[in-house]
Amino acid sequence: MSLAQAPKATVYDDLPVRWFALAAVLWGVVGMLVGVIIAAQLTWPELNFGIPWFSYGRLRPLHTNAVIFAFGGCALMATSFHVVQRTCQVPLFAPALARFVFWGWQAVIVAAALSLPLGYTQGKEYAELEWPIDILIALVWVAYAIVFFGTIGVRKVRHIYVANWFFGAFILAVALLHIVNSAAIPAGAMKSYSAYAGVQDAMVQWWYGHNAVGFFLTAGFLGMMYYYIPKQAERPVYSYRLSIVHFWALIFTYMWAGPHHLHYTALPDWAQSIGMLFSLILLAPSWGGMINGVMTLSGAWHKLRDDPILKFLIVALSFYGMSTFEGPMMAIKTVNGLSHYTDWTVGHVHSGALGWVGFMTMGSLYYLIPRMFGQTRMHSVRAIELHFWIATIGIVLYIAAMWIAGVMQGLMWRAVNPDGTLVYSFVEGVKATYPFYMVRLLGGVLYLTGMLIMAWNVVMTVSRGRAVSTPVPALPAHA
Repeated sequence: MSLAQAPKATVYDDLPVRWFALAAVLWGVVGMLVGVIIAAQLTWPELNFGIPWFSYGRLRPLHTNAVIFAFGGCALMATSFHVVQRTCQVPLFAPALARFVFWGWQAVIVAAALSLPLGYTQGKEYAELEWPIDILIALVWVAYAIVFFGTIGVRKVRHIYVANWFFGAFILAVALLHIVNSAAIPAGAMKSYSAYAGVQDAMVQWWYGHNAVGFFLTAGFLGMMYYYIPKQAERPVYSYRLSIVHFWALIFTYMWAGPHHLHYTALPDWAQSIGMLFSLILLAPSWGGMINGVMTLSGAWHKLRDDPILKFLIVALSFYGMSTFEGPMMAIKTVNGLSHYTDWTVGHVHSGALGWVGFMTMGSLYYLIPRMFGQTRMHSVRAIELHFWIATIGIVLYIAAMWIAGVMQGLMWRAVNPDGTLVYSFVEGVKATYPFYMVRLLGGVLYLTGMLIMAWNVVMTVSRGRAVSTPVPALPAHA
């Protein structure tokens, strides 16, 4: 056979991976900037300048959607497409569909960025987007599922690596959650009414809301953890058996924890108790996964001294462990009586979001991006180290301020005089909280600064590199 007739080597389809990775960094900066703006508005309410589109009530859902679905979603799609190809030893299934997933998801993000400040919302936590955007999300998500599971279906390796189990569960569960919770009756181009009403609507919403945390913000990022920590540490997963137990225990238990958001509401007491019980059970698989990830560094602990990427990944697991201890504790009805509606809940959410989701994403992208552009490492390792410490200090300031403020609020709100009247007015509670809002703003500014350092590092890495085509190995061996 002549050289001209020789078959071309099959290569991984990394173009969508590169696009999603870079988009994750871009949307991370945008989402965190909006977070800093609304934190500043809570400190100085005049900062909305009397403009409805800049009001806290409209920017806050923009912030949550940007950091969860734009930053987190793009990172999940980048890493899942990267991991599934390497662990299955095949290029992406239906590459044209993979490109549709990217552009469709960016269209969703832009539609959210335009519609939410204009006041178009369903008023549901993490599910604010109106019905036309919901339909686009469903179409993009089905295409995403076809590409991911199609790649697994044509794999060369018989075994399905555990990271793909978590990515797969995340994709299937989010599809189910989104379609059921978004059922609505359109009443105009950008207006609809939920198919549910009253306490049933609340129950369906928090079945969705907590499982968005459980599958979008936990299972998907555990998929990252099970691939990128062993790769960066150059060690196998500590216990593969534990990873499978972790998977099945987590996905079964998480589905039933949502009612803990509805303690002391019109939800039947038995449903509240089930939510509390499953939240407490959830501690076991969560900590099993955390221990499995941390113990993967057995025999390689010295690498933490010099490897800032590993610092991101391992500290992410530490925040995961802390948040998954705090969550079940706050689900206990007596504790929830103090914490509900206070800033303690905000602190809990952000210890998971900034510490677990943010750090796991950043560590994974710091591993992934240089390899997608023909580099062995990022442009500046010292900048990664600086990012780590600035962001860590920012997280600690943020969540400590919210924990203290939340407990203080709960105690002030329940304090009563001997005649049964309240000791403190609501305004007194707000005034006492003000210094902690200042500290939270400082923490947010530091975290955003770290993200800007990452964006600069990524730009420098991409500008000096070039997109590379990685051949699919002839023999099954994780690359």
